[in-house]
Amino acid sequence: MCRHLAYLGPPLPLRALLMDPPHSLTEQAIGPQELVYARVNADGFGFGWFDERGEPLNYRRADPIWQDPNLQTLAGHLHQPQWVAAIRSATPGFGGDTANAQPFARDGLLYSHNGLIRGFLPRIRRCIQQRLEPAIEEGIQGTTDSEYLFALIRQLLADDPETTLEGALGEAFSLVAEWLGDEHALLNVIIGDGRRIVASRHAVNADSPSLYYTTDDEAFPDGSVVIASEPLTDREAWRAVPPHHLLCVEPESPPELLAL
Repeated sequence: MCRHLAYLGPPLPLRALLMDPPHSLTEQAIGPQELVYARVNADGFGFGWFDERGEPLNYRRADPIWQDPNLQTLAGHLHQPQWVAAIRSATPGFGGDTANAQPFARDGLLYSHNGLIRGFLPRIRRCIQQRLEPAIEEGIQGTTDSEYLFALIRQLLADDPETTLEGALGEAFSLVAEWLGDEHALLNVIIGDGRRIVASRHAVNADSPSLYYTTDDEAFPDGSVVIASEPLTDREAWRAVPPHHLLCVEPESPPELLAL
């Protein structure tokens, strides 16, 4: 299990998400309030954004977010209109190296998964591998269920250029549910393409992990949307995403909730 967040709106310094709020992502690494399967998130962190060409970039570390000597400087000087960030509590059996830290950046997308897939090794991994073309599979650098789920989503998008992010997420979740049998999966995902962000609050055979969003918190610019596993500021400004729903966010439009 992990904690993650996303931002879409006017350019914002990274520290306004990672450090400044009273329950920032750095604080959630040490003192999460709604983390069910772990106590801290000390197995790595990362953040991602898009460059001027629309290519996704990421910065990831395998150590805890509070130990990075470069973060204070970076977070104060990087301003972007879209951010995805995550802190990691590693599932047992998945290594704690940088390749497994999120968010992942590939094929024009930023992606973070807060959750787990029981029975991933070897059965579910094999099911996913059988769906992947070599060009998609060779992009997998780590060992986690999260990255293989991202590869499956990218494969579904590649299979049908008309498929939307929300359509690919829904199809991927349906396939995982079909493969799970009596096992369970926690499937809170954030995925962004530089313009839109789609986030899920979902689980199969289990309760969905927490997920919230705000559109009118005074701590953030007008016209922005912040999505987070736990509210970063006063809870009264945040709304819970209903279980088994997608939250779709794009510029100059109100957020849209879609049932899975």
